[in-house]
Amino acid sequence: MILPERLYHWRIDPYTIIRQAEQSLQADAISITTVRAKASEGGPGDYYSNGDYWWPNTRTQNGLPYVRRDGKSNPKAFKAHREMLRRMRTHVANLAAGYAVTGNRVYAEKAAGLLRVFFIDPATRMNPHLRYAQAIPGVCSGRGIGIIDTLHLIDVPQAIEMIRLADVLSGKEMKALRLWFVCYLRWMVKHRYGIQERAEKNNHRICWYVQAAVFARFTGNNRILQECREGFRTILLPEHMAKDGSFPRELARTKPYGYSIFTLDNMVTLCQVLSIPKDDLWRYELPDGRGIRRALHYMYPYLANKSKWPKKRDVEHWKGWPVRMSFMLFAGLALKDMRYMELWSSLKADPSNPEIRRNMAIRQPLLFIAKE
Repeated sequence: MILPERLYHWRIDPYTIIRQAEQSLQADAISITTVRAKASEGGPGDYYSNGDYWWPNTRTQNGLPYVRRDGKSNPKAFKAHREMLRRMRTHVANLAAGYAVTGNRVYAEKAAGLLRVFFIDPATRMNPHLRYAQAIPGVCSGRGIGIIDTLHLIDVPQAIEMIRLADVLSGKEMKALRLWFVCYLRWMVKHRYGIQERAEKNNHRICWYVQAAVFARFTGNNRILQECREGFRTILLPEHMAKDGSFPRELARTKPYGYSIFTLDNMVTLCQVLSIPKDDLWRYELPDGRGIRRALHYMYPYLANKSKWPKKRDVEHWKGWPVRMSFMLFAGLALKDMRYMELWSSLKADPSNPEIRRNMAIRQPLLFIAKE
């Protein structure tokens, strides 16, 4: 159980955590096998989704092949599995955080039940791959960039480690959960979709690294962890960040403000997950000064006052940003910078906009700092 004074130091409200855990106690079991995607080439346990920015072709009678409209989300795209995955993640994270704050074993037991259904039970589990993610009707049955759909799973290993302390998962179940992430990480590394995603030139590559880092830490894969540290220094910083700390490839998109926040959030998460005493990514800089501190320095004025944003406005969801995101808390604590702590405290914590929520990778940052 985490002492209240620590929570207040982190500017985390224990009553909010408990309220969220109580709500998640009422959650039904979640399995993607209960909703079949008619267009999927996979089976009941195979995750399926459509690309967000792809729309029916108005020049053809059957609407195929779909055409791309960057930044414009198709409301009729199949996203049930994505929403179910995120909902499971949110409930498990809420319950694990509730257990961390109160020591109430009931929260841990409920989280364990949700995990068994989604990851362990052969009849209801999701298979550990994304061969059919972000499919485009008339174009492809799945894509490498679909791997970003499981970014929201990064809360889950943290939650598992937390509720393990309550002894609600047997040794066999813990082994099965770790095996699921071992298999998924192996697929991410070896399948052509994973190889493609790792080579993407925008935020997709960064999100691949975030997932690989979290899943490698959970499964004890030190080789992948070290590759992620090296990739942060030699690939992500030099290829994705400009000298002023901005992310040029995100600024070139139709939603430059939201994508810049999203990318910064994930770069900071890498620092949080990968930094160790002998390899502190928080303070690492390239010879020209590029590092996470410069990226935070670039974005901070526009988070504190969006009206100062010098680039074009996002084509969608402009009014929804900014919101409270985990990178503000992580950076404030790691760099001992009160500006980010104050920003964390001042912004809306639980936005209702589905698109904004979709771009918040971590639901319960407490799970990432609980052992500090």
